[in-house]
Amino acid sequence: MAQQQQISLPAKLINGGIAGIVGVTCVFPIDLAKTRLQNQRGQQLYKNMMDCLIKTVKSEGYFGMYRGAAVNLTLVTPEKAIKLAANDFFRHRLSKDGGRLTVFKEMLAGCFAGMCQVIITTPMEMLKIQLQDAGRLAAQQRVASSVVTTLKMGGTSGVLSRSYNASQVTRVSAIQITRELLRTKGVTGLYRGLGATLMRDIPFSVVYFPLFAHLHQLGQHSSEDPSVPFYWSFMSGCLAGSIAAVAVSPCDVVKTRLQSLKKGANEETYNGVVDCVRKILKKEGPGAFLKGASCRVLVIAPLFGIVQVVYFVGVGEFLLGYTPYNIYSA
Repeated sequence: MAQQQQISLPAKLINGGIAGIVGVTCVFPIDLAKTRLQNQRGQQLYKNMMDCLIKTVKSEGYFGMYRGAAVNLTLVTPEKAIKLAANDFFRHRLSKDGGRLTVFKEMLAGCFAGMCQVIITTPMEMLKIQLQDAGRLAAQQRVASSVVTTLKMGGTSGVLSRSYNASQVTRVSAIQITRELLRTKGVTGLYRGLGATLMRDIPFSVVYFPLFAHLHQLGQHSSEDPSVPFYWSFMSGCLAGSIAAVAVSPCDVVKTRLQSLKKGANEETYNGVVDCVRKILKKEGPGAFLKGASCRVLVIAPLFGIVQVVYFVGVGEFLLGYTPYNIYSA
């Protein structure tokens, strides 16, 4: 038994890593739209998710929808591995002789998992947001420039449509951003918005993991056969992820605003979580906290559905020569 537990941890880390890569690749364009919708204030460049994606493709090309994907794909492997493996680890530690956990202990395990993952999540999100939002800021500058030029020439038509056919967005890499942050602010620069990230990820994990465990358990064939059809794992991940995503959407808006280093013209700067919340309420109203909520659900639902399918299929166990249900504990 001890040997199985020792080998199961690497297997779970492999599962989490593969699951994260597959999931992120599928839903990244929607995540980019979410970031840009959450960050825009004042002048509305994008009406909704589809409008954002269409304008992104027009101005930046197809691969513009994957700006920041390299950072996410690189760091999502350790992030998802830590998140999923930590939840399993703490569930195992909190259970008595493999017994069934109470809802409180399930929530506690999720809380600890959320705390562990921010080691990777915070710098990953920090870099990803800068790359994702670069196109929005460039588009905003082009619109402002077009407006000024048009006013000087005495015309007013076609400003917005022409702006999206302008020159390509200036490219900036994650390595450049990292070097600049380390040079000017040290390691702490990469962990800007840590409090807001904790404020989002801990409640998300507290809601998601217990809810998923109970939904997943409903799909078991019998107490003797704990296996679950892959489609049930997918649907359980989607539903639990959707509910958790909506619950913490306001925290995600605050986190995104705090981690955006560059601002557009006349856009607010924030000094911490409380200041950010206060200014958003004052300038944009309560509805601003739900900006990008539908996009976030469309990202999280399939992402965690895919993640759970890969995780519970047991790719890691297969690669290590073990079947998933011999070492699975839920």
